[in-house]
Amino acid sequence: MKEKELLYALDLSEAQWLSPPGDPARSGPVEVAALGGGAVALRNPADPRGLVLRFTAHEWEAFKLGALHGEFD
Repeated sequence: MKEKELLYALDLSEAQWLSPPGDPARSGPVEVAALGGGAVALRNPADPRGLVLRFTAHEWEAFKLGALHGEFD
């Protein structure tokens, strides 16, 4: 099974979802969960049973670097 398929096959029912720092009374725009090996999952806290995006370690690093360098303006 390919790495991406393995990520989407993972059961996330016990995942530890983290919100960005800020006002604890207000949930952030996304929550992140570590999946091991540097992989992560992202979800919308307003819809925790909705779509969950999963990124390999390489994809996540590329996303972070792109955001830091303004590629998403």
